[in-house]
Amino acid sequence: MDWQNLFLMRSEISLAVLLLVILMMEIAQSGKGKVHLPVVLLLLFALHTVLAFLPLPEGQLFGGMFRTDSGLQLMKNVLNVGVLLVLLQADAYVRSHWVGNHRMLEFYFLLFSSLLGMYFMLSAGDFLMFYLGLELASLPVAALAAYELSRQRSAEAGIKLVLSAALASGVLLFGISLLYAAGGSIYFEDLLKGFSPNALTTLGFIFFFSGLAFKISLVPFHLWTADVYEGAPISITSYLSVVSKGAAVFVLGLLLMRLFPLFAEMWREVLVVLAILTMSLGNLFALRQTNMKRFLAFSSIAQAGFILLGLLAGTPEGMTSVVYFVLIYAFSNLAAFGVVQVIALQTGKESMEDYEGLYRSNPRLSLVMLLALFSLAGVPPVAGFFGKFFLFMSAAGAGYYGLVLVAVVNVVISLYYYLLVVRAMFLRRSERAMATFSSDLPMRISLVACVGGILFLGLYSPVYEWVLTLLHSGG
Repeated sequence: MDWQNLFLMRSEISLAVLLLVILMMEIAQSGKGKVHLPVVLLLLFALHTVLAFLPLPEGQLFGGMFRTDSGLQLMKNVLNVGVLLVLLQADAYVRSHWVGNHRMLEFYFLLFSSLLGMYFMLSAGDFLMFYLGLELASLPVAALAAYELSRQRSAEAGIKLVLSAALASGVLLFGISLLYAAGGSIYFEDLLKGFSPNALTTLGFIFFFSGLAFKISLVPFHLWTADVYEGAPISITSYLSVVSKGAAVFVLGLLLMRLFPLFAEMWREVLVVLAILTMSLGNLFALRQTNMKRFLAFSSIAQAGFILLGLLAGTPEGMTSVVYFVLIYAFSNLAAFGVVQVIALQTGKESMEDYEGLYRSNPRLSLVMLLALFSLAGVPPVAGFFGKFFLFMSAAGAGYYGLVLVAVVNVVISLYYYLLVVRAMFLRRSERAMATFSSDLPMRISLVACVGGILFLGLYSPVYEWVLTLLHSGG
């Protein structure tokens, strides 16, 4: 391997350099000098995101442990866009809580470390690289969930996430050991040739799939989600809901197609059952929520059930619908979480009742939330409609018409509870209505970008064709 081949790890090296820059900033800057560091880090990550869109050749490194192609780079770019929006929304939170505090740069260091782990998960060519990436992606997020140590709910969220993630990691690692015993290798290409349908391989796959299902919050591995989302800082809740879940979905789809095609009949049956349970229970529990963070937590669980429809086909077209939906979901969910964060920072309120009459005092925030909720519900012509449409078409193309019918019923249920928030904002009056306030510039940029993404992806659906072309060219 020559040094030029390391260019294949352009995104990983760029992010690693950014992490080193954060360490040097921590050493070199005094307390007052750190005031401008959030803007500097935001601009550096924006540059990293832009450079990641440049064409990258296909290839492998380290004997096949690391691989990249246009499809994998596209998935990393989707994660980058999500993180960039999270950073924009987190700017006001960081400035109000951590500027001048020695723990400010740790927030960015942990966030970027987790993203670097997701890069390695996506590009992994063997189970060793995959597991190292998984742990690097998971442990920093657990620390971020407990970042506000003075708040009992935040510390509790961190403990719950650590314990749940440790259990899921152990289950997944046990599944990997069984797959290694069955295939005689940890490299995906060798395992694909060495696998045979037997009890040991099936058991290994079940344990491995269960560990990944925890990361996506699939029923019955979802019990940690609402408590962690409620207790963690809102910026970290956004990151868990969009970026962490998106990376796990991408990895699951890639491995099902490239490593477990011999078990397609089995895992498709599992996905059908989990999709029905996840959509239905997520929606039913969302109906009962009054806290906005828990409300969006169960909404994200239901959305995970919809995503499984795109994985059923096990084809590049099905994976395209998943990537396209995750991109739309990132803009929609982050728009909703952005509004929740603005209101929480300005007023400290997170209850749905507090949103009554919001349109009269803050019409712009209300309209952003309206678009976000309509997109999450799949109301045309916003982007969420097309995202769900392509997922449903993928499942119907594979012959799962009954599952599509169940999904349509769940869309109707989700529309009802999303409209509860809309009714509170636009139709209800409150004696304790929120005062008029404005958000900071980075938050406004983030919300404008989210609204633009929702409208652009809805009105300009050829983006789907572009995603399909990149995934096909990436194999």
